[in-house]
Amino acid sequence: MTSATSAMATRPDPDPVQLAIANDYEVIVRGLQAMLEPYAEVEVMELTTSAQLDRSPGVILYDTFGRMPGHDPTLATLVHEHRAPVLVFSWRTYPAEIAMAQGAAGYLHKSCSAAELVHAVVAVHEGRTVLEPTTTHHRVPAAERSTWPGHPEGLSPREAEIIACISRGMSNQEIADQSFLSVNTVKTHIRSAYRKIGVERRSQAVLWGVAHGLVEH
Repeated sequence: MTSATSAMATRPDPDPVQLAIANDYEVIVRGLQAMLEPYAEVEVMELTTSAQLDRSPGVILYDTFGRMPGHDPTLATLVHEHRAPVLVFSWRTYPAEIAMAQGAAGYLHKSCSAAELVHAVVAVHEGRTVLEPTTTHHRVPAAERSTWPGHPEGLSPREAEIIACISRGMSNQEIADQSFLSVNTVKTHIRSAYRKIGVERRSQAVLWGVAHGLVEH
């Protein structure tokens, strides 16, 4: 073995990227932590349900569940009060261009696999811009899927986000305006969600949302 080959063979692996995961809901940050555990390239150093961090990470992964684009003080705080780049992890209801306009270093659609998420975190840490299209629909293995409040009860991510907005007191028009949906589409999601959670009125949906962790209380 040549000296060059020997040096390559003994070269240590790079240190893992120190990652902070931020979201309003503990079930989401812990689900993402579990997804990333098998990957040596990333080390989750902090989980937070606020915009405040106790330590300085290499990258902040921000899951936008229950947040509406253009009206997101949490993202603004993460971007402006911390030196680490922010990678936004979201559904199509939170367009990439709005996240990037608010200072995010990258955007990744939630249909990605755990391996793709790790690749994006490393890329952002290295100073590259990650901008994955919002039209990805490939199937993610069950073991790599994260969960969200309302998931065990059968709510889709979008339905859960809309119930979270209702629980925060938002009107159908406000939800439509901030999620780039029509009011009729919002009403369709609400009817479907109501059937799944067994409620008939908005007041009941608010109580259900608070009881099941879709809004802070």
